[in-house]
Amino acid sequence: MSANPHAPKLFPMPDEPRPMPPADPEFPKTAGIFPSQEISGLIRAGEIDSLERITPDQIQPASIDLRLGRRAYRVQASFLPQKFRVMERVKQLDGLPAIDLSQDTVFEQGAVYVVELMESLSLTNGAEAAANPKSSTGRLDVLTRLITDYGTAFDKVDKGYKGPLYVEVAPLSFSIVVRQGTKLNQMRFYRGSPELPATEVARLYADDQLSHTLLDERLPLRGSLVPVSVDLGLDGRNIVGFKAKKSTKKIDYDRLAHYNPTEFWEPIYSESGKLNLDRNDFYILATKEEIGVPPHLAAEMVPYDSGVGEFRVHYAGFFDPGFGWDGKAGGSKAVLEVRSYGVSFTLEHGQVVGWLRYSRIGTGTPEKIYGRGIKSNYQGQGLALAKQFKPWPKGRGTRR
Repeated sequence: MSANPHAPKLFPMPDEPRPMPPADPEFPKTAGIFPSQEISGLIRAGEIDSLERITPDQIQPASIDLRLGRRAYRVQASFLPQKFRVMERVKQLDGLPAIDLSQDTVFEQGAVYVVELMESLSLTNGAEAAANPKSSTGRLDVLTRLITDYGTAFDKVDKGYKGPLYVEVAPLSFSIVVRQGTKLNQMRFYRGSPELPATEVARLYADDQLSHTLLDERLPLRGSLVPVSVDLGLDGRNIVGFKAKKSTKKIDYDRLAHYNPTEFWEPIYSESGKLNLDRNDFYILATKEEIGVPPHLAAEMVPYDSGVGEFRVHYAGFFDPGFGWDGKAGGSKAVLEVRSYGVSFTLEHGQVVGWLRYSRIGTGTPEKIYGRGIKSNYQGQGLALAKQFKPWPKGRGTRR
């Protein structure tokens, strides 16, 4: 996935001709998010390609997991996407020589890396794409942003794009161990304007399809956006969140349920229903509401809204069809990955901290639905750390 002349000619440069794959007649050109079966159609048509075979477990209900490729580059700093090839900017930022990811590799906390991905794209028929960190990536405070050649925005792939994919990786709290094939981010495909109209959002919201609270306290919508508020409790006994410790220990991203969480996190209690966010520290919190995504819809969290406050509440913004839904919303909270910028900030119990945007699935219900059937990690979750950690020790979750 590199401009290296020795790299395989799997990814022609934008000025090289390449035959357009035919549209898959199985799927009509309907506006909306692509479900799992249409993502499989893109793979069959060659619009999603890879250096290695794409495996079934990469395909989620409405997204595909992307894999780190063979080479990474440690660069001096992040950079804004512009009309250039990514490798040109990597060279300018002293990113060479490449780091070989066929070996276990440490991405150091505070450093910035650009990594070639295994997957590449050759989009046709009005398809576009957006990317986000996977849930566990966000909960480890690892910032990932997709970059394309000649792209002008992070995490966005324009119509008709043909070429390689790269991801910028910046571990902010912990150093992580990765390797070729590690899946840090995911991609969602769409056509047209998939956002659900405000009238339909209001109908589903009133019917508890999108959000539910035990006390049935329904916050006002903002147009087509569904509000979520922070749960800070009021009794002072139960853990309401976690704050990342200043730790020099590394986390192997691909080791599941392995690490003792008390070595990396401090529990947070809130007797007054308030929490002071220290500037540039990282917190795991949860919403007061239980979130639901009906199978014919997908959702994403709006990650940053300066009108609410100078903090970010979510890195991993995709919610797949079926998340937290069983006829109604219930049983699954949204976990908030919170970082305050510039100044310290006080959060209060029940304060609106983010917004969910719902979009329609373009060609019907996905063949895969988020949940136990596909071994989804965070269905039925409350406050939850990333899947690399063991459960919080019993007896250490409440104050006596």
